Amino acid sequence: MLKAKLGIAPIAWWNDDLPELSDDVSLEECLAQASEAGFSGMETGRRFPMDMAVLGPILDRYRISVCGGWFSGELLDGDIEREKDRIAEQMAFFKAAGAPCIVYGETARSVQGKREVPLAQKPVISEAEMAAYGRKMSDFADWCAAQGMPISYHHHMAAVVETESELDLFMKHSSVPLLFDAGHMAFAGGDNLRVIDNHHARITHVHTKDIRKNVINTLDRSSESFLDAVVKGAFTVPGDGDLDFHAIVSALAGHGYEGWFVIEAEQDPKPNPPKEMAITGHKTLMDVMAQAHYEVIG
Repeated sequence: MLKAKLGIAPIAWWNDDLPELSDDVSLEECLAQASEAGFSGMETGRRFPMDMAVLGPILDRYRISVCGGWFSGELLDGDIEREKDRIAEQMAFFKAAGAPCIVYGETARSVQGKREVPLAQKPVISEAEMAAYGRKMSDFADWCAAQGMPISYHHHMAAVVETESELDLFMKHSSVPLLFDAGHMAFAGGDNLRVIDNHHARITHVHTKDIRKNVINTLDRSSESFLDAVVKGAFTVPGDGDLDFHAIVSALAGHGYEGWFVIEAEQDPKPNPPKEMAITGHKTLMDVMAQAHYEVIG
């Protein structure tokens, strides 16, 4: 039987890009709610102390481990030596925490954090540029793995690798491990099941983000930004949106994926109370995991 672990990101409680979309809860209350909902892991966020001497006892209290966390990479326009310096502190912390990977998100040229820039103005590069970028990313990923902390590459709305075709091109020209995010790929108009079929051998981490199609389908991408979409409620947890997670999880199981399934669903916590959302997401995942013959551990 395949083994899986269920984690969640603190972005449902406090949003790092949109502080106004944040619940007024402490780190400990956030961890307590996640634990009560049934999760055994949490990705890091802005209220996490980056010191295991401080964080470790808190995590132990709520039976939670660090199951990943975002790194804002700039390798598209930068160089590997600079990125090694930039990631060093997080790498040391994640190694001490026993995390499975660092989530690499490319932020160079990205408009994901710029509310004034519409989705239509995302960066687009040629295949030759993608090939050069893929080589740099592969070398950087190899170095990270050699240090004992692998990265997993997050395709992302409003970034240089957003669409299914961009992801295909990036995967063609790189050897980087992939973080598969169901919500971001659906938002970008991609086919999640085809992406899993095409790239399953490289998937090392999974974000089970759901979407609200009625929000996404009515966006004006020529004038509205990624953050506008988040505020409008584009994302939610499995079981509260429109994606078929039975099909998605079954596809991953069919290709033998084992590891973390992490809910990462940023939305307004006032109409979407984080603990209630966490319980809904956990129940949905447990149901589809059982149907796909996963043993959920932790």
